[in-house]
Amino acid sequence: MKEQLVKKKIKMGRDKLFTFASNHDLLISKTKLYHITTDSKHNFYKSPNLIKHMLPTKAEQVFVTDITYIKIEDDHAYLALVTDLYSKKIMGYCLADNMKVPMVQQALKMAIKTCVYNRKSIIHHSDRGIQYCCDKYANFAKHHHFVMSTTEKYDPYENAVAERINGILKYEFGMNKNIPTIEIAKKMITQAVHIYNSKRRNYSLQLKTPNFAHINQQHEYVSYKRGIDLRVKC
Repeated sequence: MKEQLVKKKIKMGRDKLFTFASNHDLLISKTKLYHITTDSKHNFYKSPNLIKHMLPTKAEQVFVTDITYIKIEDDHAYLALVTDLYSKKIMGYCLADNMKVPMVQQALKMAIKTCVYNRKSIIHHSDRGIQYCCDKYANFAKHHHFVMSTTEKYDPYENAVAERINGILKYEFGMNKNIPTIEIAKKMITQAVHIYNSKRRNYSLQLKTPNFAHINQQHEYVSYKRGIDLRVKC
């Protein structure tokens, strides 16, 4: 459109151009690319963000958690993930047709069983969603010696690793497609997690796999926060 205006020697600024296009239905309609999975409008206690200025130095020091929407034909599903912040290894997951507490609790149970170190006081970081802040889940996590931490704002950078893992599973492993059934989706996520942990090399892990990084704990952790590259040697 802009080229045509230039050819006709019509001068028009950006804002005026967009107003003109909008008034004449010439703009492409926005597609909804998200599904709300976080309900933070609740009265449960929201823990402070304990990892805001922290860089992990070892595996099983900080777990980050999140829920993402999975498209199912004629249905819907939600995937809860628990990821080790240092190694980027997916420690636990659960796929269900709802976002109730048992789903996120099951993912954390798997993460606990996957642990290889006998660490106490692992930081459990999440968004401010009701599933993570409610008493039932918080008490379960604390019973297993987790220290609760939540984001302070609606800023994806405050839970960047969890958001990044969601994107990898969706766009690299096909979990963003319209999957026929939840049973097929469960098989897909099991296979995707196995490949991601054991075969996918990660630039932030110095081209090592999450499994390798989790066991060896030799890489320099890198945290990207709005263009600032923070590094710490292990």
